[in-house]
Amino acid sequence: MSSAQRPKQIVVCTHNAHKLEEIGAMLQDLSIEVLSPKDFPGLPEPEETGDTFLANALIKADSALAFTGIPALADDSGLVVPALNGDPGVHSARYAGVTGPIKDKANRDKLVQVLQANPELARQAHFHCSLVLRLNPDHYEHFEGQCNGEIIDDERGEHGFGYDPIFFYPPEQKTLAELPPTIKNTISHRAHAIVQLRQWLKNA
Repeated sequence: MSSAQRPKQIVVCTHNAHKLEEIGAMLQDLSIEVLSPKDFPGLPEPEETGDTFLANALIKADSALAFTGIPALADDSGLVVPALNGDPGVHSARYAGVTGPIKDKANRDKLVQVLQANPELARQAHFHCSLVLRLNPDHYEHFEGQCNGEIIDDERGEHGFGYDPIFFYPPEQKTLAELPPTIKNTISHRAHAIVQLRQWLKNA
């Protein structure tokens, strides 16, 4: 809603350094101070119990606003493979049930193995991002973005994170991990959502 005031500060609700860098880069030209959880010792990490991307984004944003009193920006993103009934979906970050530094590789390996075991399944996939700006307890703005591609078996590229090395993006004929950040930041699911956020902030 245009009646909501444009915030002077935003706390971005993620401990993921890649996401912080991506979001910060896309908002750096706006006159808004972008803060992170590191600026708020003790900021709780709520359990993401929602069954949709939007529900999980709201859980994070609501928790951060309640703790900091500052408008909170949270996203929940994931990889959706329609042929797998939408999996990994909201479970993308914990698809293989592994934690720690090998988590991303384990998730990629599991997805490739599932698809290889079912060669009849289509490889089409998309990244989805639900981005929420919780301005106050009674008002939030919601933005969505999507990036379409397909899953390949062999990992390619040194950039990106998560499923990027096996996500082939046809317009560039490369995986997202083969694309430099300057290009990925214009075509990613998060980029599409942040473009909408930027437009809202400019008009607020």
